[in-house]
Amino acid sequence: MPEPQGDVILEITGRVAQRSVHVKLDWESLEALGTHSVSTTTSWTDGMHVFEGVLARDVMAALGAEDVETVRAVALNEYEVSIPVTDFERYDVIFAWAMDGKRLTARDKGPLWIVYPRVEHSELQDEKYDHRWVWQLYRLILP
Repeated sequence: MPEPQGDVILEITGRVAQRSVHVKLDWESLEALGTHSVSTTTSWTDGMHVFEGVLARDVMAALGAEDVETVRAVALNEYEVSIPVTDFERYDVIFAWAMDGKRLTARDKGPLWIVYPRVEHSELQDEKYDHRWVWQLYRLILP
């Protein structure tokens, strides 16, 4: 992936296919991976919302991370959770940068928020998945 020209929004470190990676993504490089929207509810907001962002599985594919089984997602406040990559394959999980057409900021859970399509899949309306909705996401660590 090319070096970012703008502010770094997401940093990815770790190992992929037996090689070390340290990737920094800005808005342009994230948007270049494609935009996807998810209409869903959350446990932290009222009502239905439309989130826009990049599919998590597209980020993993761009890294060539087919052999990765889990990622650790880290927030600006150092909250950290392990997420099975099968979540990204099974569901349209996105790294959202906008909610209802408005760019997310650190004050409203941005710049990136891991969003699951919980309305489309009733099994996602479970506390174990709620813990994976990392807001203020800034780093992914690949073991």
